[in-house]
Amino acid sequence: MKIFTVEFWRDYAGERAIKTFAQTAVAALGAGSVGLFAIDYASMFSLAGGAALLSVLTSIVAKSKA
Repeated sequence: MKIFTVEFWRDYAGERAIKTFAQTAVAALGAGSVGLFAIDYASMFSLAGGAALLSVLTSIVAKSKA
């Protein structure tokens, strides 16, 4: 699978990045444990977005080597 195809971005990198974003956001919510409304959502979304970006970069590197 080449990285310049719609299938790669939709079926592989996109799905993986969405899962990583969701998992990181849930982990940040659980780590807060002071209450749902006391969480700094900007930090949570920043952390989850960074994790999703790293996931996309990992997908690109993994498929470039294959």
